[in-house]
Amino acid sequence: MRKTTRKTRIPGGRAGRTMLLIALVDRIGSGLWASVSVLYFTYVTHLSVAQIGTLAAAAGAVGIAGSPLGGRLADRFPVTRILVTVQLLRAAASLALLTTDRFALLLLFSAVGSLGDRASSVLTKLYATRIAGPDRVRYQALHRTLANAGWALGGLAAAAALALGTTTAYRCLLAGDALTFLLSGLLTLRCAEPPSGRRTVTTSATPTAPAPPRTPWRDRTYLAYVATETVLSLDDAVFKVGLPLWIAHTGTVPHQLAPLLLVLNNVMVVALQVPLARFGTTTAAARRLLLPLSAAFALGGVTMALSATGTALTAGLLLTAAATAFTVAEMLHATVSWELSVALAPDHALGAYLGVHGLAQAAQRGIGPLAVTAAIATGPAGWTLFGAAIALTCALQHRLVRGRIEQTPLSVPSVTVSEH
Repeated sequence: MRKTTRKTRIPGGRAGRTMLLIALVDRIGSGLWASVSVLYFTYVTHLSVAQIGTLAAAAGAVGIAGSPLGGRLADRFPVTRILVTVQLLRAAASLALLTTDRFALLLLFSAVGSLGDRASSVLTKLYATRIAGPDRVRYQALHRTLANAGWALGGLAAAAALALGTTTAYRCLLAGDALTFLLSGLLTLRCAEPPSGRRTVTTSATPTAPAPPRTPWRDRTYLAYVATETVLSLDDAVFKVGLPLWIAHTGTVPHQLAPLLLVLNNVMVVALQVPLARFGTTTAAARRLLLPLSAAFALGGVTMALSATGTALTAGLLLTAAATAFTVAEMLHATVSWELSVALAPDHALGAYLGVHGLAQAAQRGIGPLAVTAAIATGPAGWTLFGAAIALTCALQHRLVRGRIEQTPLSVPSVTVSEH
């Protein structure tokens, strides 16, 4: 055993590097499965369209409980042990899908996997918060960069395997997904359990503000913040549902533009997430980023609306501009969300608070597709209102968190992590 406090280029030292590797491995598996899940259930287990839709909806609904459950457990037990358990649970759920074509069992196994996926997300965030100390924003940017790269690698591998078009290829991709979870669990065993960091109480925007409640469910400010986070996370639905459907609906530009815009999104995140993170390295700076974030969402909505007019070339350029604006919004929001979700939470219940914060992303998965399809159904005006509504929510969040944020840089002292 050795202890290190030496500053490294990767926040968190050896443990930080290992967790970044885990993020890459984990997302490669997610990229493998996300690309073929619908095709697997269609061609291998022979589910109907209605059954596949029901399975996805039910699994997503069950998964919502994963974030608060994982966060609550992390406040009571070592986070590394829980994370290893969750990774093994995800692996078991993926492997179990290979054993049956019965709808009820597929529904059960998918729900268990979704529960583990959401729990893993909040546990990883909590661990990163504890090991990265004052560099947590930069660490988050590195984490997102590698996660996006892993997702892209998994998607490319899935595309190559699908060229075979055989049942065996589908099963191998699902088995590969399970193996990445097993490998992630083994790598997590190499990570030491960090101490719970204690933030130094410093001057705040409202010095007499009362301390947050011991449970997030009684913290009205934090719950309101999470509600606004749900709206600010809708950029995810824009890329997964909105852009492809809008391109198909307008019929002005070639359908091949849709996957190219997804590639643009991925490349921008990999290239720019870390550089942009330096603009949000304090809690106050993160709050200020809500203003340019508001502008990015508004611009994305307007350019989407304008793309319905003009020639195919003009529409293509406007859609590219919209994708760029929404990607910038995605990166800015990632930086803001990471910092504020921690800064607004008390140390004694950080896991529980981050678990509740994870509900925003889970809820967005259900609300997002409905919001973007409503914008499409309304036409160009719908996209303008979509962008304006999220921009207004940014302004509301900017005002909401003012009384609780701390004004000094990150206020998280470095922690010493025993490693093995």
